[in-house]
Amino acid sequence: MKQILVATDFSPSAANAMEYAMKLAVLLQLEVCAIHAIHPTEGINNSTYNAIFIEDYYRNKREALKGWVAVYKDTDEFKKVKVTTLCDVGFLKTVITKHISNHTTELLVMGITGSTGISGIVGSNASMMVTKVKTPTLIIPLESKFPEKPTITLATNYGTKLSSKDVTALNEMIKAFNSERMQVLYVEETSDAIHIQTGEDRIKELIPNATLNFNYLKDSSPLSGIIDFVDKTETDILCLVKHHHNIIYRLFNRSTINQIMNLTVKAILVLHE
Repeated sequence: MKQILVATDFSPSAANAMEYAMKLAVLLQLEVCAIHAIHPTEGINNSTYNAIFIEDYYRNKREALKGWVAVYKDTDEFKKVKVTTLCDVGFLKTVITKHISNHTTELLVMGITGSTGISGIVGSNASMMVTKVKTPTLIIPLESKFPEKPTITLATNYGTKLSSKDVTALNEMIKAFNSERMQVLYVEETSDAIHIQTGEDRIKELIPNATLNFNYLKDSSPLSGIIDFVDKTETDILCLVKHHHNIIYRLFNRSTINQIMNLTVKAILVLHE
């Protein structure tokens, strides 16, 4: 069955992301897999004793992950959600990409501390993961709570050609939330009328299940303009497209993605071409 993959380091931000993912799994009728990566050198202090008993350390970690998941699984709200765990040795990126290559993963969910600063193992890897993994990735700041009927905003330059997988994921989320309207924010320097009209028509074809409100960024840098728009519209989920050829991609270099995560406490859904 298709699943939502949740990365955890047992931090409060990871717990918030897990809560968000479980609620989303109920709406989308998906399984959840909680994944924890044990750093290759974790539990070993260059001593013979630790080398001998490292398997006990790994076993305890796996049991800890199961106990962490049980807190959510044992509630009435989530009792129908199938939850599995994976605790593997390796770098987080490697463990996640290996799992995704062998399982049908609809969505990767990662928590960050939010406006107070990116911290923790999961938070510090979030910007790296959106550049390495082509699975739709939902970044959940600690301050972001699951919305019953969210305002969703897609930032685009109309040159974006979303993958079919990401289009499906976005439409399923809109349908599950019963979102009647969606904000579209055009981020581009050109104001060519034909380009804009063609872009609007393409977005309408891709997202047929919601009324789209088209908005245009004026007299502002892309970064500050997006943040201002998110605040003004009380956006709950900001959708950004990761690719290599235009202005939106530049939001996702290693430094700028941290800026946008630190400037907003809203969930960010990273989509791909």
